[in-house]
Amino acid sequence: MPEEEENNEKRDSPKLRSGKLLIRPAMTPAGRNPPNTALVLTGGGARAAYQVGVLLAIAKLSRNRRKNPFPILCGTSAGAINAASIACLADNFGKATAVLASFWRNMHASQIYRADPLGIGLSGARWLSALTMGWIVRSRPNSLLDNAPLRQVLSRHFDFSGIERSINNGSLHALSVSASGYESGDNINFFQGHESAKPWRRVQRIGIRSRIGVDHLLASSAIPFIFPATKIHREYFGDGSMRQLAPISPAIHLGAERILIVGAGRKTTFQERRRVDNHPSLAQIAGHALSSIFLDSLAVDIERMQRINKTLSSIPPDIRETSDIPLRPIRSLIISPSEPLERIAAENARALPWAMRMVLGGIGGMNRRNGTLTSYLLFEKPYTRALIDLGFADTMARSEEVGDFLDL
Repeated sequence: MPEEEENNEKRDSPKLRSGKLLIRPAMTPAGRNPPNTALVLTGGGARAAYQVGVLLAIAKLSRNRRKNPFPILCGTSAGAINAASIACLADNFGKATAVLASFWRNMHASQIYRADPLGIGLSGARWLSALTMGWIVRSRPNSLLDNAPLRQVLSRHFDFSGIERSINNGSLHALSVSASGYESGDNINFFQGHESAKPWRRVQRIGIRSRIGVDHLLASSAIPFIFPATKIHREYFGDGSMRQLAPISPAIHLGAERILIVGAGRKTTFQERRRVDNHPSLAQIAGHALSSIFLDSLAVDIERMQRINKTLSSIPPDIRETSDIPLRPIRSLIISPSEPLERIAAENARALPWAMRMVLGGIGGMNRRNGTLTSYLLFEKPYTRALIDLGFADTMARSEEVGDFLDL
């Protein structure tokens, strides 16, 4: 972290008064719309294609397709790529969603990671050498897959200067991208926004003003073990979903009072436990671990926010204002898949390059009942198009609710 950013962070960090933590309200300069609506896009690898369908539906429902309904954009992992894509064209929301949809509808795994036999073979050889002759191998593998193609795609297709342009013309208040520091253990929220947006510091959660670029997106989407970490300033960072205790908090710190949250997993329901005799496959274990990283913290944070809202609703507004309570009610709307994405992934798994099918098949990932791991790595258009269509249909089915929530 540059020295200037560290000094700004210390100067702007919240202060304590009578043992209470004060959250500064977002300042709204004259002539700018109140930055009170946020979009939170979670992680999930290829599952993030579902978010694109939701955004397409919102653009369709909008009376003014050019106007960005989300002054605050917060993304994590693949959701960070989607959020940044919208931020780059925030002064024309309809065009932004169309460009993003075109990217995902024509997706190939080779655009995200090396999926050719040579690339997969070299990666496998490095891991085999490290496991069998680690004591003499100097160059140890950093990840299972090489995501160099993703860097090239992001550099070629993203005009990051559009973020600052959108901030200056009032179309965007702030963009936040989350990443996890491997050395510090902190979840860092890099944000680029209006000067009224201030840095923050909490336990294992820090907001740092930064100019968002390719490295931030690569770091945020670096799924542990699968993709390599990315160095930003003095530290290596991995997927922002790791150790992300409060996925919604960046939006709140940036001034949001209502938040649309687009998840990558079905709404949690209680399921009857059943007897299983076979040991879980490596793919099933890996999928379970990734679901824990990507999905669980969001569900807990939503429940926490709803509980705080319920508590605040029992306190009269005049008492809240005079008692110096550092909390405010937050309206939220959650849109999540109506169908299990792992089932859709299993149905389209054959779209993967054969080298990846061989790797996943060897660890049980091509089993139709174990599609969870595949659902995160299936960057192929039959799957991504199915998810876009599902996201669009799920949102249009709730069009009245979404329209009322966003004042469309």
